[in-house]
Amino acid sequence: MAFRLNSDARWMYRIVVLSDLWPIPFIAGPMPKPHALISASLFLASALARAESPAPGGSETVVIHNGPIALHALVFRPQGSEPFPAILLNHGSGRTAEDLKRLGPYEGNPEKLGPLFARHGYVFLYPFRRGVGPSTDQGPSAFDLMNRESAAHGQDARNALQLGLLEGREMRDALAALNFLRVLPGVSARNIGVIGHSFGGSLTVLMAEREPDLRAIVLFSAAGYSFDRSPELRQRLLAALPRIAAPIFFIYAENDYSLSSGKALDLRLEQLGKTHRLKIYPPIGHTVNDGHDFLHLGMSTWEPDVFAFLDKHVRN
Repeated sequence: MAFRLNSDARWMYRIVVLSDLWPIPFIAGPMPKPHALISASLFLASALARAESPAPGGSETVVIHNGPIALHALVFRPQGSEPFPAILLNHGSGRTAEDLKRLGPYEGNPEKLGPLFARHGYVFLYPFRRGVGPSTDQGPSAFDLMNRESAAHGQDARNALQLGLLEGREMRDALAALNFLRVLPGVSARNIGVIGHSFGGSLTVLMAEREPDLRAIVLFSAAGYSFDRSPELRQRLLAALPRIAAPIFFIYAENDYSLSSGKALDLRLEQLGKTHRLKIYPPIGHTVNDGHDFLHLGMSTWEPDVFAFLDKHVRN
């Protein structure tokens, strides 16, 4: 693991270099938790950098290296005494050009969400995976890749590619971000939750299967578009649930593409005797796209429920 800092009066960049493979290959013997691998020099450099961090609630720009891939991200910090609990957000697969015009660029989403989480006392990390927002130059987004595959070879091929991305490239990017968050100064590595939206909800389920120390999972519109269209994804998500330790909160607006993913996954957790919650909120906006974007359009509606859940399971 390497660390490089470049700061001026306004921005601070922390760059963590991680292998594109997991676990980190230079570790011999049993793999310790990532936060056990931090060197004294990393803490020293980070502590010096904190002097020029933005005010609490504002964002700082970071770059997370996953092998040769450079992922841009934003970090939001609360006021108060460190260490803080922290939240990683796994965004969706991407947007069409039309949706980018209608809903705005992905860069606007963390600026909506981050200050809210900071006000509630959480460090909030929003990484942009490949092809999305400021990470557009790191390759095509999962959304573009799946659309191309569907156009060229049909739905079955898209389904296969989607699952391959979730377990491969996208998972490596998400794990790099999680590892970054665990070692971020001011974060309690024992008190981390993950929020996933849409494609990022499926990604978060599979991440939680691998990461038993996560404290809570909140899923907005998880697999709301793909669950009914992909038997492979349905089977894989259901198979992951027995190995997930964290409590899970499923959230949908009534006018999402489909509610079947939340109902099926929540029922399976009930059968397994695991801690879970499903809440379907009233319709928002006028279209299924609006319903699917409930994470961003309905913040004041879901805020009390989500933070009650996070405070119970992540903060304590």
